[in-house]
Amino acid sequence: QVQLVESGGGLVQAGGSLRLTCAASGRTFSRNTMAWFRQAPGKEREFVAASSWIGNRTLYTDSVKGRFTISRDNAKKTLYLQMNSLKPEDTAVYYCAANGSPEILTTTVSFAYWGQGTQVTVSS
Repeated sequence: QVQLVESGGGLVQAGGSLRLTCAASGRTFSRNTMAWFRQAPGKEREFVAASSWIGNRTLYTDSVKGRFTISRDNAKKTLYLQMNSLKPEDTAVYYCAANGSPEILTTTVSFAYWGQGTQVTVSS
């Protein structure tokens, strides 16, 4: 069982930066693939980035490549998402998710554990 709590969201101007944090509880954080998803108003939840517990592999959706960085601290059971050069289209509720697969999966149904979300608003 994994419980996830996100923080770090807020209001920022376009071009600014935010760092999201996902604090996890549970004994197997280090053996979970961790991911960030986001959901904008009226849209489906979409994959943003993921970090596999095997081989330190990461994956990003095309729209955030070069701007967002996902990282994890297994000792602290914490997942991060550093978001730079933010754009108004990045505005959404951002969710942390976890699953026990060593493969990086990008669909919402592949993740068993979810946080409550944190709002990110980017003004133009």
